Amino acid sequence: MDSTPHGAAITAVGLGLKGPRGWVFRDVDIDAPPGSLVAVEGPSGSGRTCLLLALAGRMRITEGRATVGGQALPGRMPAVRRSSALAHVPGVCELDPALTVAEHLRERMLLQRRFGGSPLALLRRRADRSDDRARATAVLSAAGLDTAELPKGADTAVRDLGRLEALRLSLALALVGGPRLIAVDDTDLKLSDAERDRAWELLRSLAAGGTTVLAVCSRAPGGAVVVPTAPAAGDAAGRPSPSPRPILGRLRKGGAADALPATGRA
Repeated sequence: MDSTPHGAAITAVGLGLKGPRGWVFRDVDIDAPPGSLVAVEGPSGSGRTCLLLALAGRMRITEGRATVGGQALPGRMPAVRRSSALAHVPGVCELDPALTVAEHLRERMLLQRRFGGSPLALLRRRADRSDDRARATAVLSAAGLDTAELPKGADTAVRDLGRLEALRLSLALALVGGPRLIAVDDTDLKLSDAERDRAWELLRSLAAGGTTVLAVCSRAPGGAVVVPTAPAAGDAAGRPSPSPRPILGRLRKGGAADALPATGRA
């Protein structure tokens, strides 16, 4: 019996990505065991989204070495993509505001059967797809999204969801394929303090369940493996940072747009 944990361990040494206008990030070191909550912390434009996509196998690194779930980057990018899933990543993986919660789930189930299993699964009768309904219920529960509390239940359009509800739906969709790693961008954007606390509680619960969670944020929560994308304010002034969180990565400030052409070569 395979005793390997479900989540993907992440390690990186001297990781860097260079775009047409210079380095987007460089000198990143990470050591995160399976089932970790990894917070990529920094201001917008500091290269944090590019780092997220690189570790999820969606962007090609240009220096250093990294492994995700035992798969080396950049050589094993396809394997990393197969074992990871993107939740909310603006411009890359977003919800359609015109679709309902139920329509998003049905679409994701069809995509999972087409690309995550045998093509013959698409020919199953609707009556034989009770496992889809059970799976949808399971991922919604894991993401903490109760459709009974939505204005129109599962027929609520994404445009009518709150920011936290939309984040929960994105995570539920990412969970459909049973990934070893989930990557989510802008985790704490436009959330109140109370909503932010609930969002991190949700991500901690997913990590505690064995799935490694990689989350971009402006301020990391306590207990996370923190990879900063800009120096702490206290460091710039020559004083200790007020937060004693462990720092396991170093990142030089750059622009995310600098590396976008690299996605075409991934």
